[in-house]
Amino acid sequence: MKIFVFSDVHANLTALEAALADAGAVDAYWFLGDLVGYGPDPNACVARVQALPNLVRVLGNHDAAVLGKMPLDWFNDEAQRLILWTREQLNEANLTFLAAAPEQTVQDDVTLVHGSPRSPVTEYILTAEVAATAFRHFHTDFCFAGHTHQPVRWQQTQGRVHRHSAEAGTPLHLVPRAILNAGSVGQPRDGDPRASYALYDPEAHVWEWRRVAYDIAAVQKRMAEKGLSAMNAERLTIGR
Repeated sequence: MKIFVFSDVHANLTALEAALADAGAVDAYWFLGDLVGYGPDPNACVARVQALPNLVRVLGNHDAAVLGKMPLDWFNDEAQRLILWTREQLNEANLTFLAAAPEQTVQDDVTLVHGSPRSPVTEYILTAEVAATAFRHFHTDFCFAGHTHQPVRWQQTQGRVHRHSAEAGTPLHLVPRAILNAGSVGQPRDGDPRASYALYDPEAHVWEWRRVAYDIAAVQKRMAEKGLSAMNAERLTIGR
């Protein structure tokens, strides 16, 4: 069995299509939140993900903000403007689809969240200290998260937590307990501008990070045409 694990599409349809094509045929799709925000294609991205078969998903913080489920002042000024713009763009059907996502779900021995098990929508797991706390808030063998836009594995061994960098293209046999971040499809922030996602075999417990190049210039052109943030457009080039 093969599951496409992805997060933080951020309304970047070109990157999403590239990742889906790169993965090929899979058995299910697990989405870890933030379909919208930053990018130029909110309706198209929501519709594309909604059409995926065997989809399991959770709510992201940008999704929640667009729905009015969290305060705008949680975000910086630029992100606030993009959230308000996205609200104006999304049609009623796509807003309804976003609103139906839970903040957290469990699939067999995996907990799925956007941020962390302690605060599923908003907390960033960026340090070993935060990861150690996160381990106390879920009881499955594994947790898959997004939010940081950085692919990484946090491994708990004999009560200690260690950070392991992602190695794209190398299958990894998972050992309990671990927290894994698939990275960001639509706006990577680890210095690699290629879309990031993962493939997971739940029977063999094998995880593989994947990276795929896409037409960044085409996305930036659409952002400029729609008057969106030049700063966020430039970030796509450098992956930061």
